Amino acid sequence: MGQKLPPAQMDLYRRIDEILWREWDPIGVSEITEARDEYYGYLPTVFRLVLEGKEEDVIAQCLLSFEKERMGLAGNAENAKRVAGLVLREKVNLGV
Repeated sequence: MGQKLPPAQMDLYRRIDEILWREWDPIGVSEITEARDEYYGYLPTVFRLVLEGKEEDVIAQCLLSFEKERMGLAGNAENAKRVAGLVLREKVNLGV
């Protein structure tokens, strides 16, 4: 990130990172410590969508697009929607 975020947004950014790593994990690497940075490239886009107030379906579609177009996977729409919901709940919980 090129700019310093306010504390609440930084906390949200970190929580989204953790959700992508632990819950989304479409290639199944969350148990491999050396692969911890695997999803960092997707984080800024998801974070931006959340800050822009995008709905769950938009965020889920973004995650699904990453899975299909960038990772070459079949995609898991059900999991993408579940993860989008988790991300949005964090935004509400933090009051961002």
